[in-house]
Amino acid sequence: MELSIQNSPENLGFSAGRKAAGLIVETIKTKGRAHIILATGASQFETQKQLITEKEIDWSKVVLFHLDEYIGLSDTHPASFRKYIKERFLEKVPPLKAVYLVQGESDAEKECERLGKIIREHPIDLAMIGIGENGHLAFNDPPADFDTDKPFLVVNLDEACRRQQLNEGWFTSLADVPEKAISMSVHQILLSKHIICSVPDRRKAAAVRDCLEKEISNLRPASILRNHQSCFLFLDKQAASLIENNP
Repeated sequence: MELSIQNSPENLGFSAGRKAAGLIVETIKTKGRAHIILATGASQFETQKQLITEKEIDWSKVVLFHLDEYIGLSDTHPASFRKYIKERFLEKVPPLKAVYLVQGESDAEKECERLGKIIREHPIDLAMIGIGENGHLAFNDPPADFDTDKPFLVVNLDEACRRQQLNEGWFTSLADVPEKAISMSVHQILLSKHIICSVPDRRKAAAVRDCLEKEISNLRPASILRNHQSCFLFLDKQAASLIENNP
């Protein structure tokens, strides 16, 4: 894992976005296309803001998957990740080669099967992800399933995860936050050739510290990123504040 600590969320986003753009451009030059995973949520605002400005990317050669979606939530709801990706990303870049979004209003198990078949035919070149306050990857809350090889899963969301979504302003009450979601599995995320993980904010500091300094465990899902051969972790000073010997 390569660690980069920036002075602000804006600098984090600039650095992570530039790194992602370079990997996408290089992959297109090498393979003629790039398959990427895009995360959603507040942690990704600045990184994606930078990414959409990168003029060297030929978006017509990019295939996009996204990580997760609440079950039963309309794509018009403010918290919908489909709404997020459409408004914050897809409407701001030229048309992509293909886009595969998680349809949380359909039969969840069948949707997992549908997406699983597609992503197995599209080996991922770059995953852009974050880390939750409870250390989760995508919606794989602790204890995360490290063993399944299914690309997508139906998962239960723990209270810490649901409270994070509430506190970020996506919902008006905890009762409004769905208890289930479709999530890309940890196994599938780790199959990505490259991973860029963007984590700003002091509220993520404990999860970041545990990811980097404690034993790799499904109780700390993001800790498994240390086993990946090409993972780039971008933090701001606040998110890195609890790391021992913080540069």
